[in-house]
Amino acid sequence: EKGYPMKKIIIAGTGFSGVWAALSACRAIALANQQAEFDVTVVSPEPNLVIRPRLYEARLDDMAPDVGALLKAAGARHLPGRVITINAPARTVVIELMNGAREMFDYDRFVLATGSQLFRPQIPGLEEYAFDVDQLASARELDIHLEELSRKPDSAARNTVLVAGGGLTGIEAAMEMPIRLRSAWGPTTKFDVVLVDTADRPGGALGEAAQPFISEALNYAGVAVRTGARVNAVTADSATLSSGERIATNTVVWTAGMRASPLAAQIPGERDELGRIVGDAYLRAPSANGIFVTGDTVRARTDDLGHSAVMSCQHALSLGRVAGHNAAAELIGLPLHAYSQPKYVTCIDLGAWGALYTEGWDRKVRFTRQEAKKIKQEINRVWIYPPTADREAVFAVANPDYVIVP
Repeated sequence: EKGYPMKKIIIAGTGFSGVWAALSACRAIALANQQAEFDVTVVSPEPNLVIRPRLYEARLDDMAPDVGALLKAAGARHLPGRVITINAPARTVVIELMNGAREMFDYDRFVLATGSQLFRPQIPGLEEYAFDVDQLASARELDIHLEELSRKPDSAARNTVLVAGGGLTGIEAAMEMPIRLRSAWGPTTKFDVVLVDTADRPGGALGEAAQPFISEALNYAGVAVRTGARVNAVTADSATLSSGERIATNTVVWTAGMRASPLAAQIPGERDELGRIVGDAYLRAPSANGIFVTGDTVRARTDDLGHSAVMSCQHALSLGRVAGHNAAAELIGLPLHAYSQPKYVTCIDLGAWGALYTEGWDRKVRFTRQEAKKIKQEINRVWIYPPTADREAVFAVANPDYVIVP
């Protein structure tokens, strides 16, 4: 039938990697002038890109920009729903639509871009009583909870926030918490913020050079630290640590650990300890013909030195561009683009103290305090946001070589 889309690309997810996979695929198709022969479908509950790296912040406005018009301008369509089953040998997926109905769709190429989720171990009370900043809905729950606490009687539990996990998210959440509490409770409110980490120091992954700055920032914010300890139990008004210490608190924020989307487990092939599919140089799932894995669902080498992409928007943006381009390129007959992202930076928000910016896998400190804070704000509020729905402008930055880090 004339006009029937002969080649189908299905992309699961509208996070950073999913959106950019769609834009890059559409760009490659347009370059080949084959728009009439393709159907690029992006599946997610809503056509929104949640700005997940910002969910620790005090203000949660503009955290989920609508990308529906952007996808349409590029030549993709958004299908509201969730991919629930992947049948790699049959090249089909089952999608649960938002009305609850389930439909099977076939594909020529499938791109898994459903990201990652917070890992919650089986700790007594964690599921019932702990909060997190992993998704927009849970970040809003924490925000509402803090507002409600402002109207409760003064007590040690009410006035104490415990953040579990000394990685980047945990440090950012702890450092922003004094700002959040003063905003919700008033500028003169007394409170305690406690950061609990199993390691011997928070932010150890950032290297030795970063440690003095992280320590200074924690002291500046008045954040107390418990190292070499883990949360063993949580109740509505306390947390018990592995050291035996019981901390009175109504607010435990869990940030300790991520895992790849459970959908990755449905794709045959080797997985790493985070549940990510070990992809090839072109971000294909080696044991599943026709499937590409990207963003937080793929373990991919960034360079020839043995480094692999981490679960971050910095890598997800480039991973998405490469996976989307290659998914279309295979069907068009264009050369595939090998993923490579040797430049690596980190920029961690350290609250009122400022921020810390490092370059390279050896984490050389380049900027600190307010100079780094300006870079962090530029990253968080400009660079990682989706572009306007202008086709030519989008395609100009949707090529697989484009990199936005400074």
